[in-house]
Amino acid sequence: MARFNRRRFIQYGSLAAGTGLLVACGNTAETTTDTPVEPSATGELQKVTFGTNWYAQAEHGGFYQAIAADIYKEYGLDVTIQMGGPQVNGTQLLMGGAVDFFMGYASDAIKAVEEGIPKVTVAAIFQKDPQILTAHPDQGIKDLVDLKGKPIFISKAANVTYWPFLAAKYGFTDDMKRNYNFNPGPFLADKNSAQQGYLSSEPLAIAKEGGFEPVIFLLADYGYTAYATTIETRQAMVDGDPDLVQRFVDASIKGWYSYFEDPSLGNELIKQDNPEMTDEQLAYSLEKMQEYGIAISGDSEAKGIGAMTDERWKTFFEDMSTAGIFSADTDYTQAYTLEFVNKGADYYQN
Repeated sequence: MARFNRRRFIQYGSLAAGTGLLVACGNTAETTTDTPVEPSATGELQKVTFGTNWYAQAEHGGFYQAIAADIYKEYGLDVTIQMGGPQVNGTQLLMGGAVDFFMGYASDAIKAVEEGIPKVTVAAIFQKDPQILTAHPDQGIKDLVDLKGKPIFISKAANVTYWPFLAAKYGFTDDMKRNYNFNPGPFLADKNSAQQGYLSSEPLAIAKEGGFEPVIFLLADYGYTAYATTIETRQAMVDGDPDLVQRFVDASIKGWYSYFEDPSLGNELIKQDNPEMTDEQLAYSLEKMQEYGIAISGDSEAKGIGAMTDERWKTFFEDMSTAGIFSADTDYTQAYTLEFVNKGADYYQN
């Protein structure tokens, strides 16, 4: 289970990367992505590589389903999934041309704008970021605000993502922070403490190791409005081959609808890529994604999985700039485009 409990390390890890390195990768991209790959006149499938942000898991299920159910093939695509891990820097892979699309998240997309990195988010699979805080039961913790003053185990990456939001909105202070080493042991030993986690991972590990069901606070339900499990690509790809981008986005979204209907095909491929993944973990993750409306809720209920809106991006940017994460004069609108999404749930399910 240790692999899956460390997922946030990679999902937010690129924020710590030096600007110089990433800009250098961006310069490399100029020589590798300005000329898009055209579909073969003979009908040959167009090869595409998609990079994920962690080891294969249910949270990637729709992409694996789109391969297993031949949905990508129906859209003229031969997609290879390049599985992530703790040393992967998605922006570097994307801008260096090693992958054509990458699984990103909203905060890093806006940071890329501030750093002059020409990548753009073209869809948001998760309407809710699965980031959670967990607490012990029977400690009088009924609401997120009840954690104020409690010791909370968080990763270093939290300092540049959700922690400033909690400080600004709920009055959390730096003296509450404890170092989270992706091991639930310290949290289990201190009933007065709380711990960060991922909705579909840490609670199961805590229940198995601690013998109790933790109290769960999904930050997305408390005003943390970040999109997650986004699809991002190079700006040059959007400009030079929008048809490819559209086909990949549409097929991926349809893969997610298929996965939620019957995940068996996708799960088999997930386990092939990641033999440590268990059926129990896959079932638990899928259950939590559906229970909490991670992918299908809010705008995506009408606009379809992958939905994004200008209003949502604006709200997230303003909240996070107020919290000190972004500069107030950043043109956050460069981080995304609505060109490829919001076609309606019926469109994607037909």
